[in-house]
Amino acid sequence: MTISMYQVSIPRFVHMLDNLATILDKAQAYAEAKKIDAKVLPASRLFPDMLPLTSQVRIACDTAKRAAAMLAGVDNPVYEDNETTIPELKARVEKTIAFLRTIKPAQIDGTEGKEIVVKVGGQDTPFKGMQFLLARAIPNFYFHVATAYDILRHNGLDVGKKDFLGNTTKGSEQSCNKGRRGQSRRGG
Repeated sequence: MTISMYQVSIPRFVHMLDNLATILDKAQAYAEAKKIDAKVLPASRLFPDMLPLTSQVRIACDTAKRAAAMLAGVDNPVYEDNETTIPELKARVEKTIAFLRTIKPAQIDGTEGKEIVVKVGGQDTPFKGMQFLLARAIPNFYFHVATAYDILRHNGLDVGKKDFLGNTTKGSEQSCNKGRRGQSRRGG
């Protein structure tokens, strides 16, 4: 069995962003129930020298849409980095999912050898499409989604592995074709 560039990217990005949107819904409900000021959770960090939740969500979204756009050869939508509340962060996630759902397999498959140049440490760094996707885009995306989850968990949100992973029994294409699903709580 062969796995395609599309299969390892777009459906996975959509699935994890969908899970992140569900976690953000839970964070909003948690903040309201605990009467936490709307600006507190978005500004939260795991450690003083780390980026806050707002940046983690922005970078996760930007990484997914940028990778999709670069591989598909389409314009990368530019979003203002002005979110300061959980609902605004969720709107950014949903906007990113909507963009990703416009990308079709034919636009991504076959880009394994495509020349991609990205800035790494301020330097233009060339990658082949597959190397860019597997060594740069996907790990960076998961890092920032996981860090967003960790910040919220650290601040008391009752979520677990099942919330992070979501429904893993559905086919990979389903994430791109369907809306959000309810996620179960706590899982490990």
